[in-house]
Amino acid sequence: MNDQMSVRLGLPLLQVGQAQKEVSHNEALTLLDFAVQPVVEAVGLGAPPASPDLGACWVVGPAPTGAWTGSGNAIAGWTSAGWRFLAARDGMTAWSRADSAFARFDGSHWRVGEITGAGVFVSGHRVVGQQQPPISVPTGGSMIDIEARAAFAAVLAALRSHGLIAA
Repeated sequence: MNDQMSVRLGLPLLQVGQAQKEVSHNEALTLLDFAVQPVVEAVGLGAPPASPDLGACWVVGPAPTGAWTGSGNAIAGWTSAGWRFLAARDGMTAWSRADSAFARFDGSHWRVGEITGAGVFVSGHRVVGQQQPPISVPTGGSMIDIEARAAFAAVLAALRSHGLIAA
């Protein structure tokens, strides 16, 4: 391999006059195969599986052992030539089969199943936005029916439990 790598994914670059360019080229293609639309079997494993399928990938845990030592948080892919590692980059996302959710690398940890954003839109209409200030549960007064008060309190509790309004 050569010492020059691509800036974003650390893929090996071909060099002028390099012998056996196909080795660097094939290594880069293998890593790209793991990096583009990645699907991993699981996130956070500490040791490699005993008999992985060809092409299967995992997100390595932060303190790996065995053949994964020194590759914490990387995407490890099994090839016919052994393990290949793709270092995690801030914002990298992979689908985790074990969790049936996306995992996103935040620069130091893989976050599984967390979705961040400024709002949720359905058919172009915002249905969820930023969390609003708390709504007080009504108390006292002679005009409010006890059942209506209980129903309103249940709605508020549900909205709070979903995180749509503050507690």
